[in-house]
Amino acid sequence: VMFYRLLSIVGRQRASPGWQNWSSARNSASAAEAHSMALPTQAQVVICGGGIMGTSVAYHLSKMGWKDIVLLEQGRLAAGSTRFCAGILSTARHLTIEQKMADYSNKLYHQLEQETGIQTGYTRTGSIFLAQTQDRLISLKRINARLNVIGIPSEIISPKKVAELHHLLNVHDLVGAMHVPEDAVVSSADVALALASAASQNGVQIYDRTSVLHVMVKKGQVTGVETDKGQIECQYFVNCAGQWAYELGLSNEEPVSIPLHACEHFYLLTRPLETPLQSSTPTIVDADGRIYIRNWQGGILSGGFEKNPKPIFTEGKNQLEIQNLQEDWDHFEPLLSSLLRRMPELETLEIMKLVNCPETFTPDMRCIMGESPAVQGYFVLAGMNSAGLSFGGGAGKYLAEWMVHGYPSENVWELDLKRFGALQSSRTFLRHRVMEVMPLMYDLKVPRWDFQTGRQLRTSPLYDRLDAQGARWMEKHGFERPKYFVPPDKDLLALEQSKTFYKPDWFDIVESEVKCCKEAVCVIDMSSFTKFEITSTGDQALEVLQYLFSNDLDVPVGHIVHTGMLNEGGGYENDCSIARLNKRSFFMISPTDQQVHCWAWLKKHMPEDSNLLLEDVTWKYTALNLIGPRAVDVLSELSYAPMTPDHFPSLFCKEMSVGYANGIRVMSMTHTGEPGFMLYIPIEYALHVYNEVMSVGQKYGIRNAGYYALRSLRIEKFFAFWGQDINNLTTPLECGRESRVKLEKGMDFIGRDALLLQKQNGVYKRLTMFILDDHDTDLDLWPWWGEPIYRNGQYVGKTTSSAYSYSLERHVCLGFVHNFSEDTGDEQVVTADFINRGEYEIDIAGYRFQAKAKLYPVASLFTQKRRKDDMELSDLHGK
Repeated sequence: VMFYRLLSIVGRQRASPGWQNWSSARNSASAAEAHSMALPTQAQVVICGGGIMGTSVAYHLSKMGWKDIVLLEQGRLAAGSTRFCAGILSTARHLTIEQKMADYSNKLYHQLEQETGIQTGYTRTGSIFLAQTQDRLISLKRINARLNVIGIPSEIISPKKVAELHHLLNVHDLVGAMHVPEDAVVSSADVALALASAASQNGVQIYDRTSVLHVMVKKGQVTGVETDKGQIECQYFVNCAGQWAYELGLSNEEPVSIPLHACEHFYLLTRPLETPLQSSTPTIVDADGRIYIRNWQGGILSGGFEKNPKPIFTEGKNQLEIQNLQEDWDHFEPLLSSLLRRMPELETLEIMKLVNCPETFTPDMRCIMGESPAVQGYFVLAGMNSAGLSFGGGAGKYLAEWMVHGYPSENVWELDLKRFGALQSSRTFLRHRVMEVMPLMYDLKVPRWDFQTGRQLRTSPLYDRLDAQGARWMEKHGFERPKYFVPPDKDLLALEQSKTFYKPDWFDIVESEVKCCKEAVCVIDMSSFTKFEITSTGDQALEVLQYLFSNDLDVPVGHIVHTGMLNEGGGYENDCSIARLNKRSFFMISPTDQQVHCWAWLKKHMPEDSNLLLEDVTWKYTALNLIGPRAVDVLSELSYAPMTPDHFPSLFCKEMSVGYANGIRVMSMTHTGEPGFMLYIPIEYALHVYNEVMSVGQKYGIRNAGYYALRSLRIEKFFAFWGQDINNLTTPLECGRESRVKLEKGMDFIGRDALLLQKQNGVYKRLTMFILDDHDTDLDLWPWWGEPIYRNGQYVGKTTSSAYSYSLERHVCLGFVHNFSEDTGDEQVVTADFINRGEYEIDIAGYRFQAKAKLYPVASLFTQKRRKDDMELSDLHGK
């Protein structure tokens, strides 16, 4: 019955008016009958949204064996932004996870027609990405290198070759292009209907014209949904409501923050050309001209991402289906001019219409997926930044895996809802940010660029003092952090505008900050760290933390332990430092962007014990990092206390007075491997302590430093950062941290079984440090992250981060080495011998540079005689 009901919906959809060429089949009787059917009173999963996201999640859940699923659509299936999608499937993305999602979508849509019998219009056209500048070509070369190693064919081609592939293009201003031959075009609405049809055959119940009013929550857990047709009890709810996802999230009894905002998106449709374009005509992306162009029924479909976008529905305007918004030819004119420059022959072509439809964008241009940190069982898949068709298949698969298995098969942290906090859900912030995000879709993104909107939201009490001293800022999780400090004699304007893939203008500034860290003393404001306190009335805190963390926390009061918070697979959910303040109290320091994720993980795994208190004290403390050999002199003078290693051993925490201020938590660690101290200062004393430190430090050559200096110091010491180098699929054994795991102590902790198994069987990847040999820092392209690594000419992995080491006078990259079988491509065990015997190259935008591989840091960089565990010290907080 369900399948026939679905067919009637599909039939009705295909008859609906719209620019898509629907078939004229109609079955109004069965449509009315389907419409009147009562909703079930309970289900395991309720999905809200019948666009490509909702239908993809339903399809993949049903494929994985979950059958008790209800999909609700407030209007008609595939009639939201899915219906108006331009239908371009492109795999050329900056992030590897996005490339993988798009590649999977491409393969899925290719076979969907055969699986379901529903025509989707899938045509393999290929895409050509044009470059009008050398910097754009470098960006394409970097993407090209990454596409090739994950098995997506692509090549860099000449303007002449572009003209051969698409004879209507004007190529005189091009310097090159990238051709991705397996990209495709497809009707996104038909894909959604095909996915819905397959899901329905697998038992999914689909109801259109049914609105979700709100999600019912009890004790932080989804219990059901209230619709305009009645209630459905359920364990899981999936919000795939597109541009309405934000409002739907806030409508719950317990609000779920989903930061996205819609903008108007324009494209035009023309009549067929005199000689109609072939259906296999390649899609063109001219990012420098801000436009895309594809064949559409022998004519052209062309849109783009203008510099002055128009946000929409800021106040919330819930209309069932997106009726065609107003044409705005004046607004579209710059994109039209760009199109006519690229294809002059279109001058005489008749335009059918200018389509205006909303697209949703997120604060960081990456889609949103995952489980809500506030409500268990509440999952989200939305905010596709105009790439819903490309990501739909892959994103639906990963979310379904997440629901069924508890985690997806790939690391999706960059897309996880928990990367955001409530601070990103202000409508004003979102409106301003998406006005910046939409043009950025096609802007050239060089390494280390920063958003300009929504800034100065979270700041340290020292912000104005540091700003006045030349601080240049970057933002992490809404928190302003100093990159470096511009000396008074430097040209500020030139520095702000220096955006390059080559040696940057801040090179010398960071060099002087690094030198000061090594020879004198520097101060870095690191207040953005996530800081939690865990306390209990008895021994509960220690007992719970011993199970949640992989290292032994039963240490004497005052000691600091570096430890991971692992998942069942042994991968890092978090990497942190924990200080034991007293017998029943612990102070936990985590990376900045762990604030929401870490809190949710702890809450989920801690027993509901009234004697156990978890408190977020991030805002209570300003953190100053005093790095350098003279840090000990500055602190001794300010505290009248001996700070030498005899009195204050490394990895030790003590509450002290500094200047007039009491209650400062001083820790003998710097997150860099250099000598020094972290000061956690109650926020009201921050300015006083900073001023005192700078005043007393003058005679020792003190200066401010920023995160770029920190990055250089930590990477040359082989310190990995969570979220950049290691993630929830990386285990301690894969990054040389076995000494930080209590495997031999007979204590149980999350991930222990997986680690014991891995210790027995060996690891399949290993974090390795590479020192570039034949690389000219002044003239060659720099490595930044994501560069392919080759061993004896064979691809073995990618870099995760890199920096210039001013001590080694070489570039240093960190990255994982895999051992792929040459015959089958299967992964094999990676041993130290395997790594040491290889000859390595790093591919930077198609150019390969020789590199030396190391499994341990260069000993000469550690200036002082230090304890063994100090040598291995590698906190993950700088990112």
